[in-house]
Amino acid sequence: QVQLVESGGGLVQPGRSLRLSCAASGSISGINTMGWYRQAPGKERELVAVFGNGGSTNYADSVKGRFTISRDNAKNKITVYLQMNSLKPEDTAVYYCNANNRFTSYWGQGTQVTVSS
Repeated sequence: QVQLVESGGGLVQPGRSLRLSCAASGSISGINTMGWYRQAPGKERELVAVFGNGGSTNYADSVKGRFTISRDNAKNKITVYLQMNSLKPEDTAVYYCNANNRFTSYWGQGTQVTVSS
């Protein structure tokens, strides 16, 4: 089992920044991909930014140049960050952390990001 705990969401004005964190613990040695998705009201969940196999990164076109994914690997924990700059109202969504091993896809509880003046 993998546990994912997210933090860092909130209300922010357009043009400002936020950083999300996701801490993975438990059976983390088998994790091969990890990253962030989001779901806006009335829309499907979509990829935002992920680390793929081998550490490659993949970003949604809508966030390229504004968002940066990074990670910190500790002995018993992996923490993945999402630095979000130049936020726009259309970035408003619930952001979910995701981690996958060979058998299971794990999701965090979600953290709300609201971009509004």
